[in-house]
Amino acid sequence: MAPEKQQDNGTWPVTEFILVGFSNLPDLRPTLFILFLLTYLVTLSGNATIITIIQVDHTLHTPMYRFLAVLSLSETCYMLVTIPNMLAHLLMESQVISIAGCRAQMFFFLGLGCSHCFLLTLMGYDRYVAICHPLRYSVIMRPTVCLCLGALVFCSGFSVALIETCMIFSSPFCGAGHVEHFFCDIAPVLKLSCAESSLKALGIFFLSILVVLFSFLLILLSYAFIVAAIVRIPSAAGRRKAFSTCAAHLTVVIVHFGCVSIIYLRPDSGANPSQDRLVAVFYTVVTPLLNPVVYTLRNKEVRVALRKNLARGCGVFK
Repeated sequence: MAPEKQQDNGTWPVTEFILVGFSNLPDLRPTLFILFLLTYLVTLSGNATIITIIQVDHTLHTPMYRFLAVLSLSETCYMLVTIPNMLAHLLMESQVISIAGCRAQMFFFLGLGCSHCFLLTLMGYDRYVAICHPLRYSVIMRPTVCLCLGALVFCSGFSVALIETCMIFSSPFCGAGHVEHFFCDIAPVLKLSCAESSLKALGIFFLSILVVLFSFLLILLSYAFIVAAIVRIPSAAGRRKAFSTCAAHLTVVIVHFGCVSIIYLRPDSGANPSQDRLVAVFYTVVTPLLNPVVYTLRNKEVRVALRKNLARGCGVFK
């Protein structure tokens, strides 16, 4: 590191960061590399399969499955932001990242994370329209409306990310420059700020609460109407069919918002780096793996389309 000048308080300004990552577990690093690499490849394969099946099977060309394809693509980009860098650091001694690289990583990570919350909200609204207003579904969720809603989701998500990233990187950083994480997350980077960061941390905390609670409450509202509509369906088979279209989405919502709440909606976020890293591994590595598995196993139409296209592919090569 080549510091430029010394601050008044005797600490040196930081020109690059060192990601601590899993450096405290040297014996486990090869094992972690293999485990994370396999999980990463399986997740990429699962998401690519979902996107391909939805694209080639015309029975899945509905708003629900278009949103699922966008979710899979978003998950893929979300993993690309952190996992390849983490895998490289597990193999190399050097774990240096420039401030510009850290800023970019944080922006895209937060942008995709916030967009993910809003996208799950949009998918909940789609299920509400499909179950509560089935006769008007094709009119309400017409392609132009879906396109506009999808654009709004990502514009909103990356706008929040831009605000938070600018707040964090508006002051210089001091000290040793060690980020107690395997990627540039909010709390460990904010700890390195030269200026008093308590007000920034509080502002980011309340903005995170606003994003998560706003999304989650809208999803709860959608499902309140959905449940009210399902209980009015006279046949048990009809109720099961209606609920089955929501089961996969509900599972993903619970896992996603549960992890986000644990790591970001705590006033003392960042106080326990080891615990934060453990939770971060779950929501950056494990959660993206659950999504394609859940949507493939718990969605009958996706399973049928997958079997049909696999059978067709096998027939071509015979």
